[in-house]
Amino acid sequence: MELRKEYVGELARLMRENDKIVVLDADLASAGGTKALYSEFPDRCIEVGIAEANMACIAAGLATRGFIPFIHSFVPFVTRRALDQIAVSVCYSEQNVRIVGFDPGVHTTYNGGTHMSFEDLAIMRAFCNIAVLDIVDGVQLRKALPYIVEHKGPMYIRFVRKQTDVMFGEDYEFRFGKADKLRDGKDITVIAGGTMLFDAVQAADRLEKEGYSVDLLGIHTVKPLDEQAVLDSARKTKRVLTVENHSIHGGLYGAVTEVLSANEPTLCDAVAVRDRLTQVGNLADLKRDYALAVDDIYSRAIKLIEHK
Repeated sequence: MELRKEYVGELARLMRENDKIVVLDADLASAGGTKALYSEFPDRCIEVGIAEANMACIAAGLATRGFIPFIHSFVPFVTRRALDQIAVSVCYSEQNVRIVGFDPGVHTTYNGGTHMSFEDLAIMRAFCNIAVLDIVDGVQLRKALPYIVEHKGPMYIRFVRKQTDVMFGEDYEFRFGKADKLRDGKDITVIAGGTMLFDAVQAADRLEKEGYSVDLLGIHTVKPLDEQAVLDSARKTKRVLTVENHSIHGGLYGAVTEVLSANEPTLCDAVAVRDRLTQVGNLADLKRDYALAVDDIYSRAIKLIEHK
């Protein structure tokens, strides 16, 4: 099932239990899948049109009256276009607004460069009073949503609308602010965020077939980061590779190296977008062009392991 369908299904269940949850869209309810909620909850679904900044302000106002608003759009529109409103009306005012960004980074594919964002994590991490989530699959999102509703304070959640691959089983337990430990190893730490965890697993398989031992962490909460998990792994392996569908500036690599530089200086590298403009293409080609493919994870890991 597409991730957007799992998202809407679980959100609908929660809306039936909690009449304070409100949904807002900016002319993309059909694309995001939230249109399915409008018939069941006509009084709690608001279509604001192509007015993302206004949407953020409306949501902040609703939050002051005790509602829990979820605002939706493609990543660049729900972050960059509404930046000052999020900063002032949501974060500065400490409102319980949920900012949901669809199709981060290269997953924008054929929607093109104007719809693609490599800087949303950096933007959101820089704000005070906001939590930042990078979701890998539908199971994780379903398990996270009850917590997302109850969380106090602003939150940004990014995920891929049409994602169908599954990383976790139904026994998965979402723990806010805690890394998912997928493998225990000693030669290198690989820390992957969001859907890049699928690629990191494939690269780890290849490394382990060649006799290398990988300590693999999946990061869904970029802020607050699980600093203890990062430090424990780095102290063991002495080499850390971060993997993310984002710019190398200010995202997962930034969060991890900030912690390590202050507490455990460690040899680090990143599989991330390196100061490149956005473009149109299919997912496989974009990953190859931006050096985000499994081969790139593998080659950077080998260089770190062999570094003297």
